[in-house]
Amino acid sequence: MKKTLVIAAHPDDEVLGCGGTMSRMSNEGHKVYTLILGEGITSRDKKRDLRKRRHGLAELQKHVENANKILGVAKIFTFNLPDNRFDTVPLLDIVKTIEKVKTEIAPDIIFTHHHGDLNIDHQITFRAAITACRPVKGETVKEVYSFEIPSSTEWNMPLTSVYFLPNYFVDISRILALKIRALKEYKSEIKKFPHPRSLKAVEIYARRWGIQVGLKAAEAFEVVRIIR
Repeated sequence: MKKTLVIAAHPDDEVLGCGGTMSRMSNEGHKVYTLILGEGITSRDKKRDLRKRRHGLAELQKHVENANKILGVAKIFTFNLPDNRFDTVPLLDIVKTIEKVKTEIAPDIIFTHHHGDLNIDHQITFRAAITACRPVKGETVKEVYSFEIPSSTEWNMPLTSVYFLPNYFVDISRILALKIRALKEYKSEIKKFPHPRSLKAVEIYARRWGIQVGLKAAEAFEVVRIIR
């Protein structure tokens, strides 16, 4: 049985980036795990105050649990790194957080953010994940993929070095509705159309990638590394 770990910066990133793939892998017998590094809410305040936001954080945690249950996730790991402030945390500390989870579950496959995202937390999550999965002797991770996050990946300057150029596509035609259902659990994160993180826009993204490869709906990824 293969084990897949999705490493996300914020609650809802896992669903936006690869929710359909997570569900499909779970249905196909993979054990799927989610690691969410940041608390995902305090950047909306002038000053970070976890006590002030304790009720909102507790509600968001329920959203995480509900959404991942819909997708068939075996276990969720959540941490409280400061929202949109990952650059204030030593990279080594983030790497060690990922390594701790990796040691517990020994994943074969990793999905994480694209290195060129506009969001600084996404950039750092990618860097930390790649560092934690260095291809040394004894490393269990043999496949690493990066996903896009609507309103972050496409909003960065489309320079060749940072642009999202997918070369791996997963057919989610039959489970797109399930991805949308899981995303609906994140009531506080959903925006109104035409915002990229609206339910309608997320469906359009999936349809667009599907059309590109002859499918009704797909999730797109960049292959970072595959070892056979």
